[in-house]
Amino acid sequence: MTNGLLGKKLGMTQIYDAEGRLIPVTVIEAGPCRVSAVRTREQQGYEAVQLTFEEVPERKLTKAELGHLKKQQIPASRHLREFKKLGDAQVGHVLKADLFQKGEWVDVEGISKGKGFQGVMKRHNYRGGPETHGSMFHRAPGSIGSSSYPSRVWKGKTLPGHMGSGRVTIQRLRVVEARPDENLLFVSGAVPGATGGLLAVRKSKKG
Repeated sequence: MTNGLLGKKLGMTQIYDAEGRLIPVTVIEAGPCRVSAVRTREQQGYEAVQLTFEEVPERKLTKAELGHLKKQQIPASRHLREFKKLGDAQVGHVLKADLFQKGEWVDVEGISKGKGFQGVMKRHNYRGGPETHGSMFHRAPGSIGSSSYPSRVWKGKTLPGHMGSGRVTIQRLRVVEARPDENLLFVSGAVPGATGGLLAVRKSKKG
């Protein structure tokens, strides 16, 4: 069918494993997702499965989005995303959290928390200047280029700027517990984004 699901980050908690060790986990509402389209090599030039997640009232979608879903008789949904196609897939099929089993390794993709405009100490871990003895250099980036040559700032120089709010993938997280009847996955460690953020959970590329 496919190698992943769309989900929502519900927050973090901790659970005990069989050996009595306390493990920090992230709770993910994985699915249910419906197959809204199947991309084929003959028609689109590539193979993929398009999934929908989180049903919403029809008034919250554009006419183009609503028309695409109504054509396939799929309920109005907030999110659409394509995943790798594995085997046969049929439009309208519902995928749930039982796609993943306890002990499996997964890659989780999300949008990291936005930090706004930040300086070099927070954004790039600069050490900063002296804090005392009359120093006038504390959190500034300092010298950023040469004078006569090259008379410009080198490309890629670490400078203040927008931080966060970017696509981040955390690889090889273990599924500590799976509850398919509740569409819940308990994944070891932290995943990108704030509570309520959209996540894409895929079977790990690294096994």
